[in-house]
Amino acid sequence: MGVFQVRNIVSGRVLVDSSINVPGRINRHRLQLDLGSHPNKELQVDWKALGGDAFAFETLEPVEPRTIPNYDYVADLRVLEDLWIERTEQNGDKLYNEKKLTREERMRKIAANRKL
Repeated sequence: MGVFQVRNIVSGRVLVDSSINVPGRINRHRLQLDLGSHPNKELQVDWKALGGDAFAFETLEPVEPRTIPNYDYVADLRVLEDLWIERTEQNGDKLYNEKKLTREERMRKIAANRKL
């Protein structure tokens, strides 16, 4: 388990993701991209134009299992993923990841949807 990236070798653009099962999640990304059904449309367009050989899948930070029963790895992985996204942006790399909404933005969106 851990945080990994899909890096466009040509442009340097990156998708940062995390999973409890990194090899399985990477296989899912590859399959969706090969089938043309990846949810990230910009990544999908680049994959189709450049081919799979123009992308590298790299583990950024592995997470070792803890001895604590029922430990919530998902919460840790979300935080680590956010930190890696922030670090990647600070390094000047462009991201395929969509910008996450702040708490205030999410609350305004919820309020607006309730008015409809």
